[in-house]
Amino acid sequence: SNSSAESLDRLYPAVGSSRPPRKRTTSQCKSEPPLLRTSKRTIYTAGRPPWYNEHGTQSKEAFVIGLGGGSASGKTTVATMIIEALDVPWVVLLSMDSFYKVLTKQQQEQAASNDFNFDHPDAFDFDLIIATLKKLKQGKSVKIPIYDFTTHSRKKEWKTLYGANVIIFEGIMAFADKELLKLLDLKIFVDTDSDIRLVRRLRRDISERGRDIEGVIKQYNKFVKPAFDQYIQPTMRLADIVVPRGSGNTVAIDLIVQHVHSQLEEVRAAWAALASAHQCHPLPQTLSVLKSTPQVRGMHTIIRNKETSRDEFIFYSKRLMRLLIEHALSLLPFQSCTVQTPQGQDYEGRTYSGKQITGVSILRAGETMEPALRAVCKDVRIGTILIQTNCNTGEPELHYLRLPKDISEDHVILMDCTVSTGAAAMMAVRVLLDHDVPEDKIFLLSLLMAEMGVHSVAYAFPRVKIITTAVDKKVNDLFRIIPGIGNFGDRYFGTDAPPDWSDDEDALST
Repeated sequence: SNSSAESLDRLYPAVGSSRPPRKRTTSQCKSEPPLLRTSKRTIYTAGRPPWYNEHGTQSKEAFVIGLGGGSASGKTTVATMIIEALDVPWVVLLSMDSFYKVLTKQQQEQAASNDFNFDHPDAFDFDLIIATLKKLKQGKSVKIPIYDFTTHSRKKEWKTLYGANVIIFEGIMAFADKELLKLLDLKIFVDTDSDIRLVRRLRRDISERGRDIEGVIKQYNKFVKPAFDQYIQPTMRLADIVVPRGSGNTVAIDLIVQHVHSQLEEVRAAWAALASAHQCHPLPQTLSVLKSTPQVRGMHTIIRNKETSRDEFIFYSKRLMRLLIEHALSLLPFQSCTVQTPQGQDYEGRTYSGKQITGVSILRAGETMEPALRAVCKDVRIGTILIQTNCNTGEPELHYLRLPKDISEDHVILMDCTVSTGAAAMMAVRVLLDHDVPEDKIFLLSLLMAEMGVHSVAYAFPRVKIITTAVDKKVNDLFRIIPGIGNFGDRYFGTDAPPDWSDDEDALST
């Protein structure tokens, strides 16, 4: 058809007439958890790095690795080896198998009888692939379709991913589209002998998919091999690196890892520059500090005292939280309104002019502020974000996210008990922005902040309102606030923090 011919014009290299179809199934269609367990560590594959410029966007786009190669060439295994060797917390592994087009009823009937060609470029939704990869590259949130190869359709649920330091995009047609090629910073072709690929397919299809030997061989000769010769092998010349023998070529994988590490060092340098920017400047106008009355000063004296018991620490922290929440609510937009009193008289008052207020706590310590918010806001909705700071890298890691629906129309009270460098708070703000919350409707509340954290957040997000009960001037070499409160989460919950991470920013920021 003409539409088919036009869609093939974008392919690279040029292709000829279509080949006979084959049915393709995959184990990559399931929704994976946001982590990858390797022999060395657990790597979280959903989240974002905290490197932003003055506009609140990433100072450098993510590094995208394209992995192409024939079916059963070992692309996913090579990708896993690269991720493990990189040893960085922010990696997204994106499979092309998630982006098969939605089939019409007629096409589904063809697929059911093995008459639909899943190896033809027209089977993939390249427009969605490119749009998704562009957003990921920019550090934005994306929704990934989940394809069900049993029914040959997309499931109703989608999985959400955030941007990362490194994005690995793998698929048999990874290099087949001209626009897609422009998004790939490094192109790797996994070249595995056809006999080995056939053996792998035999083992997989017989043991995992209940097929017989004759059927697998017939499918390979009729569909898989011709598709490789026509659409996949010609793209090898576009690759920056060809990896013979796939996962067995450890030398090539080591070279790839060294190259990617050099790219990431430039990004880390950008974050270091941001962290030190504007530190000598006056505190921003978006900052509002609770008035230091004798009562407030007295409560700070109690919670800062290392000799204070846990019961007293909790009691006076809650009192401060209540005052902080009340102060923050006074900064919300209000409009004039007239009501009638029981005596029949008019009263000129004020009413909240927004739609709704939603509280979002940065776990673990941020959730301690939820009772104070619920006590003063009737029917307030609550969301949670779990961010843990990795002590080895100094980077926050997004582990869990749950936000109410339609949060984009609300004023959001973002709660964290202490803010030092501002990295975790900046990540949380960026998550809210990804969910279309306007920047000027975000209120960041914290019992105690360091000047460094105030400047960093205000520098990246100049319209976010920052509200606290006190600002300490200094942080030490471990980024602990001086004089500080100590580890708020541990003192409040009566726990000891594990040595290799901190909740919210406690171990590195208080």
